[in-house]
Amino acid sequence: MTYIPNTDTERKEMLKVIGVESFEELFSKAVPDALWKNSHFDLPDALSEPEIDAMMSELSSRNLSTSQAVSFMGAGIYNHYIPSAVNALIFRSEFYTAYTPYQAEVSQGTLQSIFEYQTMISELMGMEISNASMYDGATACAEAALLAASHTRRSKILVPRTVNPTYLDIIKTYLYGLPIDVITIPATDGLVDTNSLSKLIDKQTAAIFIQQPNFLGLLEDVDSIIDAAKNAGALSVMIADPVSLSLLKSPGEYGADIAVAEGQPLGIPQALGGPLLGIMTVNKGLVRKLPGRLVGKTVDSNGKTAYCLTLQTREQHIRRDKATSNICTNQALCALTATIYLSLLGTKGLKRLGELCVENSHYAFDRIKEIDGFAPTFDAPFFREFVVETSAKPSSIIEKASSKGILPGIDLSQFNIGLDHCLMMAFTELTGRKQVDKLIQVLGEI
Repeated sequence: MTYIPNTDTERKEMLKVIGVESFEELFSKAVPDALWKNSHFDLPDALSEPEIDAMMSELSSRNLSTSQAVSFMGAGIYNHYIPSAVNALIFRSEFYTAYTPYQAEVSQGTLQSIFEYQTMISELMGMEISNASMYDGATACAEAALLAASHTRRSKILVPRTVNPTYLDIIKTYLYGLPIDVITIPATDGLVDTNSLSKLIDKQTAAIFIQQPNFLGLLEDVDSIIDAAKNAGALSVMIADPVSLSLLKSPGEYGADIAVAEGQPLGIPQALGGPLLGIMTVNKGLVRKLPGRLVGKTVDSNGKTAYCLTLQTREQHIRRDKATSNICTNQALCALTATIYLSLLGTKGLKRLGELCVENSHYAFDRIKEIDGFAPTFDAPFFREFVVETSAKPSSIIEKASSKGILPGIDLSQFNIGLDHCLMMAFTELTGRKQVDKLIQVLGEI
């Protein structure tokens, strides 16, 4: 039992035992003076529970959520309908209070759910092996870059300008301080500039990334880019939208070596950008370099089905210098959410979901072209997302439309990619013709 000193005399005696006269002296030995002298925080007075509840309610009411407005925002996080059965299952106490399986023999249920997740994701991505999830799509990209550099023993990663800019930032952050260069491939008309790519590839190229659909919603010529990687002896890393895989070729069908994705569209709320689900898959030849957890299926001594953690390359299980990654957990609850969501939709449901994204986005594309002050930026085919150039500032359009219950898209000026007067709009099954017609009406008024 821990003893806690209750009086000033007891506290002074305790401090004296460890050789200091006061708490200030104790902390000053570890905290620099410049920080210690500026440690005063102007905090408000304490509040009662009802007062805190009222204050938090008032603060939250300032937000405009997708339950109050129609959202055409995307850029990697999408507003899909989540069947009520998803929350009914993941909020069971044995799921949402469980952290992650350490004692495999008493975690069979959790291990089985992860095994089912890995199976579904492998089938969806067309790849041979899936791990038990990463933090999010961005960190999955960064781990893919590290895996490629380790496997090829090369020092150059090529990332197109058409990849999600936040993913590119995370890749650069992960590789900062390592002898690995991240080179950006220019874009032409919203797609990878293949001429620039051919000039940048050399014998030091460890991996070439390609996103399909790309950040701007456009469909890339993935085959030529993956062929270029293979010819150079580099690995190809494909970033996919999991919903698009119900209609488009999978990374496995393209011949990608590594495939990653953001799993948020698979039943996970937008939730102000998190928590998310990092999907990461590889082919068998790379399995021993795959970071994170991997669950296997076997039989116990009585011949009954059993599940276990296998090929544990995590730093908590083996020596740190032998670990493939410092990621030491997995998004178990989010992975379970995606598993339940995919189970509920099934193959036909997921395909219909993809079709609705295509139908709604193309209907909107045709309607927006009719509005003065709005013009499509690119001509290439797209899946669910497209970019329009606006005569007014995108930020101004967003502000005015928001007041009318419409979130019209993403202001691309924040990404510094040369599209400062452009809005990017995304469409799901929740933005059908009725919602699109409302969008067109509001944009026309603006």
